[in-house]
Amino acid sequence: MVYGALKDYLTGEELPDTDDERIRQQLARMLVEERGFSRDELEPRLAIETRFNAIFVRSVIELTVRIEGKRLFLLRYGPGSLVTREKPAVAAARILEPEYRIPFAVVTNGRDAEFLETGHGKVLATGMEAIPDRAYAGKLRSEAVFEPYEDPGMREKAMRILNAFDLEICCRDDNCKLP
Repeated sequence: MVYGALKDYLTGEELPDTDDERIRQQLARMLVEERGFSRDELEPRLAIETRFNAIFVRSVIELTVRIEGKRLFLLRYGPGSLVTREKPAVAAARILEPEYRIPFAVVTNGRDAEFLETGHGKVLATGMEAIPDRAYAGKLRSEAVFEPYEDPGMREKAMRILNAFDLEICCRDDNCKLP
């Protein structure tokens, strides 16, 4: 349901006002006002486009956190179960940045969260408090390894995971055709 329009907390851009977008805005506000990140350390709405078997999918990454010039973690939001968000979040972290694997990912439904390392997909912490604050992110940044994720077979596998998990199916009068 679209209620109208709202202004993006980070960019001021006008966006459709939906329940999901309100939660995304709350997450951005929390990272700045409660967790101590500066607005310029947060990158909203980055995307990865995939096409397999003639199926085009645009996977949107709600927020990416960049510390000292490196993307440290990405945050993906989706309603419902967190466990179903783990694989696509890890896959996105492995391919979003062409030069290296983003070391960490957060999945959240707005009420709960998981903090993951992206090398093995292991859950490091749970709960909304698991989302790092700026001080902890600085510590993680100094210890993190930003290793290349160059194996073409592994990159393709991660892209296939995104394509399969992020496919949206619309059954209303062909209104949701993909490009």
